Amino acid sequence: MCGIVGYVGKNQAQSVLIEGLSKLEYRGYDSAGVAILDGERINVMKCKGRLAKLEEKLNKEPLEGRVGIGHTRWATHGEPSDMNSHPHSNYEGTISVVHNGIIENYVHLREWLVSKGYRFVSDTDTEVIPHLVDYYYDGDLLDAVMKATAKLEGSYAIGVICSKEPDKVVAVRKDSPLIAGVGDGEAFVASDVPAILNHTRDVYYLDDKEFVVLSKDGVEIYSAEGEKIEKKLNHVTWDANAAEKDGFEHFMMKEIYEQPKAIRDTMISRVMPNEPIKLDDIKITKEQLESIQKIYIVACGTAYHAGIVGKYVIERLARIPVEVDIASEFRYRNPIIDNKTLMIVISQSGETADTLAALREAKVHGARVIAITNVVGSTVSREADDVLYTWAGPEIAVASTKAYTTQLITMYMLALFFAQNRNTITKEEAESIKNDMLELPERAKKMLEQKEVLQKFASKTYMYKDMFFLGRGLDYAVAMEGSLKLKEISYIHSEAYAGGELKHGTIALIEDGTIVVALATQTDLYEKMISNIREVTTRGAKVLGFTVEGNTDMEKAVDSVLYVPKINNILLPVLTVIPLQLLAYYMSVQKGCDVDKPRNLAKSVTVE
Repeated sequence: MCGIVGYVGKNQAQSVLIEGLSKLEYRGYDSAGVAILDGERINVMKCKGRLAKLEEKLNKEPLEGRVGIGHTRWATHGEPSDMNSHPHSNYEGTISVVHNGIIENYVHLREWLVSKGYRFVSDTDTEVIPHLVDYYYDGDLLDAVMKATAKLEGSYAIGVICSKEPDKVVAVRKDSPLIAGVGDGEAFVASDVPAILNHTRDVYYLDDKEFVVLSKDGVEIYSAEGEKIEKKLNHVTWDANAAEKDGFEHFMMKEIYEQPKAIRDTMISRVMPNEPIKLDDIKITKEQLESIQKIYIVACGTAYHAGIVGKYVIERLARIPVEVDIASEFRYRNPIIDNKTLMIVISQSGETADTLAALREAKVHGARVIAITNVVGSTVSREADDVLYTWAGPEIAVASTKAYTTQLITMYMLALFFAQNRNTITKEEAESIKNDMLELPERAKKMLEQKEVLQKFASKTYMYKDMFFLGRGLDYAVAMEGSLKLKEISYIHSEAYAGGELKHGTIALIEDGTIVVALATQTDLYEKMISNIREVTTRGAKVLGFTVEGNTDMEKAVDSVLYVPKINNILLPVLTVIPLQLLAYYMSVQKGCDVDKPRNLAKSVTVE
């Protein structure tokens, strides 16, 4: 849930670390800190609050040195405070550590270390790490870190510096993301690529239990056994400006507007007229598909909602039974998995802890796993049997937008690929769907042109404390995502319900003035949905309705209506969700909330 960065090189570390942390603040922002070696001693500056507060302190009292580590925190153990902020150090201040993850056995380790005479000053799990490193230190920092981490249980990405070896940073990862970068006379380590892009584009993607030693001469990578590892150096090609706002007030709005391009990029070379769907290096034969008896789609949050759409389209087109599971629940219900099971895991970051745990559980039982992720080199992409990337580009805002729509695109591609190989749809039907998919980027632009309707609706309703979203079929799946977006960034309580469930209890909550967003885009469910809308308007609800162009009779049933361009029904979620994202955005802005960094949330949930 946190972001870490480390630097060794020819420049002053302070500016490099702060710049890197500014690109990682989406990972956590309740405190920040840096530890910098001045050649003789480690100087630490840290404080509760946003990175800007740390910058203010450093502007008044700058730290000199060309070696350092930095951290931006999302609290798991110990409340946000100056004392609980990272970096954490041993008592003598000769070793400092930054950490992303959770040490599950820290209570036991803390008690053992106290028995050895060590003193603790924070409430965090992380503080055991510098004391463990100190306990094992005998002149070799890498060896001490290896011995210390062998005692740790849980997840971690760790950066360590030591005043007795003032020319290096040692780092290691297990179940938390970490990359290492190589520059001209300098080296970097960070939780994510944007943190170092302004300095280098040459990076190593570290695997679990790999250790890295940074020095001004470069990067050395070691296995847990201490053997040197030769890894491929990757060159990052995407633009560093992709992590900036490009004139938009918030990253979220920028990313909403990037969706037409992201949708197009995700389909490039994969969806083409009169050509079979191409899924990169995924090689599932017709015989293998025929042997699959069940598909699990497993994900969390927004990705889970994309999975619900995936269930609809895979079952409809490929006629394979699909179950959608929340990743954090999946392992604990003892699911039935074997070598005739296919699992599809969805994770924007590719580092979601619960999703990774479900993936590993499935593989233990012989299932084949396809990963859908936005991050090349992520843990999910490396551990799955096959990977299908969503080419959404970096997504900085905590509330996911373009990641969701590109995840939908991958669901359609997989469904078509399965269907074509299983001969469950005709070539003509497949071509019709593909042609409509290729129209989605332009149709998405049209949805963005209707922002004034949503801005006006938000200005009249942002003060309400409760909202309800209704839909049927695929509209219900989209309603759940719309409701989540509103909750995430505006803090308005909202719930999504299947329209047909109104009479089974939900309608008791509807009273005069209740705000309802009603989705009615599915042709075969349109009349039933209009009946549901009348049920709530009769009881005084104010309704914003969504339907496809031509259904002008909806204007008689709702207070405001937003029209979606006509397209194949199964593709409508891609378009319908965009105005729901905009609605949540404008509600948040009207309320004065922090759009990009909503309270209590972090972008990548890398702990269970």
